[in-house]
Amino acid sequence: MKEFGKYFIFLYTLFSKREPFRVYWKRVFNEAEIIGLNSIFIVVIFSVFMGAVAVIQTSYNLVSPLISRDVIGMVARDMTVLEFAPTVLAIVFAGKVGSNIASELGTMRITEQIDALKVMGINSSSYLVLPKIIAAVIMYPLLVILACFLSIVGGFLAGISTGLVTQAQYITGIRTDFNQFNVVFALIKSFVFAFLVSSISSFKGYYTQGGALEVGKSSTNAVTASCIAILCADYMLADLLLK
Repeated sequence: MKEFGKYFIFLYTLFSKREPFRVYWKRVFNEAEIIGLNSIFIVVIFSVFMGAVAVIQTSYNLVSPLISRDVIGMVARDMTVLEFAPTVLAIVFAGKVGSNIASELGTMRITEQIDALKVMGINSSSYLVLPKIIAAVIMYPLLVILACFLSIVGGFLAGISTGLVTQAQYITGIRTDFNQFNVVFALIKSFVFAFLVSSISSFKGYYTQGGALEVGKSSTNAVTASCIAILCADYMLADLLLK
């Protein structure tokens, strides 16, 4: 509970006595490049294979001749939009971006760069962390949208190349009983997950104590805490929004 309360106090410091917003513009764009653009490659690889595996496994379990093959496309679509793209990708996002944020801030802490900012009268937590959170909240939903598209395309390519489903069956499946709220739900989750990963990783890195060894521990703790927060938030959002 002490750590939990310290986290909320940390969030409060991000907005109290902050610098003018014009100070953050350049930093937000820099962080957006690091967080978003540098993650595109792993998102592409992850999404394509995620969709391909979803189609193959769905086809493998579709043993009844009474069930149309159109179901393969429908299941792949819903699995991708509801869970794979926003949630599973968030775990990967926490491992790549979260660990990077924690190690960066942890290194700045042990090399006394954060203390130097405080001596200069700058709100170090707001100056260093707020641009990361803003950039993550902007870029991660865009990555989720890209992941949804590529996953469905990956499933299509896998289904066609292996002969598990025809082009017409797959396209019919992804159009069948489409619920538009699923996309809204996925975007809501992506905003929440982006905030959790960026803020928790920043918190763990900002309060690093010790030396280089502790920087690695902070990075590991950031990924672990972010993954737990993602799973808890995923359950709560599903319970609140899908009833």
